[in-house]
Amino acid sequence: MAKKVEKKSARGRAQDRARVAGGQDYEVRYTAKKTRKSAASVKKAVKKVGSSRKKVTKALKRGKR
Repeated sequence: MAKKVEKKSARGRAQDRARVAGGQDYEVRYTAKKTRKSAASVKKAVKKVGSSRKKVTKALKRGKR
């Protein structure tokens, strides 16, 4: 039997990259390093504004946690 090859779209990857997973340490560390804030402040921002990467970055730049 031939192997069934699943098609992978870039849409799923783009949607995944647009979010910050607050429970994933590597994503929290990356966002903290990028915004020059602490990991705790990134987690607080994710809880406050949601998981959208744009909203989290904007909230951290404004100083809201």
